[in-house]
Amino acid sequence: QVQLVESGGGLVQAGGSLGVSCAASGASRSTFSVNGMGWYRQAPGKQRELVASISLGGRTNYADSVKGRFAISRDNAKNTVWLQMNSLKPEDTAIYYCSADIFVDGSRRDYWGQGTQVTVSS
Repeated sequence: QVQLVESGGGLVQAGGSLGVSCAASGASRSTFSVNGMGWYRQAPGKQRELVASISLGGRTNYADSVKGRFAISRDNAKNTVWLQMNSLKPEDTAIYYCSADIFVDGSRRDYWGQGTQVTVSS
């Protein structure tokens, strides 16, 4: 069974920095490979939106609202993705979700983490 386990997040003042990470794991006997990975966020009363994504080859994509402030990276050997968030603003407050496109046991689909809260105080 595939799991995405997130860590990091928390409370920070505006202008500060936070990092979140996400590790994908699966059953030891499974044929398991991770393709694209990304971070989404959902603020209260708003739809979930893409924050940043990174392909298996390392190509990145960012929402306009976070360009120049956030950086996504990954370690393919560890099936882990990170999101470094700098110059945080109160409007960055949301639950951040990790997502990964994973091929396991002959099937491919998107998997999601449980979400981690990021709160930026003004």
